[in-house]
Amino acid sequence: MSGHSKWHNIQAKKGKADAKRGKIFTKIGKEIVVAAKNGGSNPETNAKLRDVIAKAKAANMPNDTITRAIKKAAGELSAVNYETIIYEGYGPEGIAVIVECLTENKNRTAGNVRYAFSKQGGNMGTVGCVGFMFQSKGEIIIEKTDSVDEDELMMMALDAGAEDFVAEDEVFVVTTTPEDFGTVREALESNGIEFLEADVKMIPDTYTEINEEVATKFQKMLDVLEDDDDVQNVYHNAEFPEGWEG
Repeated sequence: MSGHSKWHNIQAKKGKADAKRGKIFTKIGKEIVVAAKNGGSNPETNAKLRDVIAKAKAANMPNDTITRAIKKAAGELSAVNYETIIYEGYGPEGIAVIVECLTENKNRTAGNVRYAFSKQGGNMGTVGCVGFMFQSKGEIIIEKTDSVDEDELMMMALDAGAEDFVAEDEVFVVTTTPEDFGTVREALESNGIEFLEADVKMIPDTYTEINEEVATKFQKMLDVLEDDDDVQNVYHNAEFPEGWEG
């Protein structure tokens, strides 16, 4: 079907992902706090919290860690006030970049994000400068295995309300509207499907090819942003060179 997520292009490398696993858990834990504060700490009555828990499980976050995070959130609802802030700008060679943050200190976060952009030849722009080049979509990534039948999975996803289904080299990519994401995810989950990723994210309409020199520079920028505890997600439209390892 139509579309191509470039999942293999933007997915963190396995070694880096393992090295940053603790930081990933910290970021997801922060999302759990916000979801619980906004909708309560019971996943059965809080759809957003259910979605964040699914994201945590896809990231291999242990169940007891998830449970502790929910309990911690329930006990800290009045103690921490995180604000969602979106920054937009350009990486080297005009790569479109969106940085999604959760912070209790806007000045600190703005300064750190601006530094990350300028250090590697990019620049932070105004709100909306690149946002029009992306669409908010639910995206569920499923690993190709012998136990997953492509046709059955596709029909399962589409029947549940998915917009699109794409088979890539190593994964299946299910795309939904943000509104239908939870319904589709839960339908697949109830049929025993496991996810590599499950989240609502910003998907670029088109991708910009970059060479190895630009890729190396841009990866440094991504590393700085992703190492920042206030940064939850970084979205971009760069297409890294085939086989590039960084």
